[in-house]
Amino acid sequence: MDIVIGVLIESFDLLNKMSIYLLFGFLFAGILHIFLKEGTIAKHLGKSDFSSVIKASLFGIPLPLCSCGVIPAALSLKKEGASKGAILSFLISTPTTGIDSILATYGLLGGVFAAFRVFAAFITGITAGLVANIFFKAERIFSEEKKDTVVKSCCSHHKAVPSNVVADKIKGVFQYAFVDLLKDTGVWILLGILIGGMISYFIPEVFISKYLGSGLQSMLIMMLVGIPMYVCASGSLPIVSALMLKGMSPGAAFVFLLAGPATNTAALTLITKEFGIKVTAIFLGSIVVCGLLLGMLLDKVWGYLNINITTHLMHKSAMFGPWMEIMASVILLAGILYNLFSPKNRHL
Repeated sequence: MDIVIGVLIESFDLLNKMSIYLLFGFLFAGILHIFLKEGTIAKHLGKSDFSSVIKASLFGIPLPLCSCGVIPAALSLKKEGASKGAILSFLISTPTTGIDSILATYGLLGGVFAAFRVFAAFITGITAGLVANIFFKAERIFSEEKKDTVVKSCCSHHKAVPSNVVADKIKGVFQYAFVDLLKDTGVWILLGILIGGMISYFIPEVFISKYLGSGLQSMLIMMLVGIPMYVCASGSLPIVSALMLKGMSPGAAFVFLLAGPATNTAALTLITKEFGIKVTAIFLGSIVVCGLLLGMLLDKVWGYLNINITTHLMHKSAMFGPWMEIMASVILLAGILYNLFSPKNRHL
């Protein structure tokens, strides 16, 4: 019983530190979902050039789609005639960030890490896109496909928002933010927080500092762990936060935050089926190479700025106060549990 209580206390502490930022992030995600339409994105990504790759990465960064949910969006772009480079850029930059995870990263790991995560998603996305455009330069962008193709996601399906009435749009924002999006990510966030609590409680600092403290070895380990896992961009944060508090390098943490949300075995299988083995190789190769290089860069930046993650977390707690953090955690938990156990969602 003492062990269970200890893990729950550590988990709730992590939840408190990120709940406020997640709530604001979900709200902004809802606004983006209502006012930034998929068709608007698709019409900018048809050319096989540098600008389409840049646009795809920039469009993808704020969108709150997981590595599984981004596949249908990518297939829709393919159907609209987007280039392979643009689609690959979108496939990488979208699941590795999202406005909700960016704000949660700021809350748990600080502004430097949050800004670097956005920068890295952009760089990795355009790298994959440019390589694809060069590699497939001689090929036709994509053959025309039937417009009535139905693409199914492994995430829950989101309802379109009817009419243009302001009240309906506001309702649509909250519906997507605190029902649809929480339905998709809530379980993974709770699982990530629980794993983070278990790491904080069970794993000694000496173990982390010995095997994951710094260097290429720790990054390779986190890359190998992250690639096959299914973990959302927000759900992975409490895991790496707990590991960094135990002594893991920020570079190794970043590598997991890049590889974990961007890939998993199901997503890799779908990408291979729909786009081919060459596209999958460019996709994975870009993530591995950019992840390791950018991870080493982050370690250098972190050391130069002499950032202390423990001091940062203490400062964030003092900024909001414990009661506000607890209130945000209760609201977030209530939303997740409601969507999980609501009778209309039990089939999920």
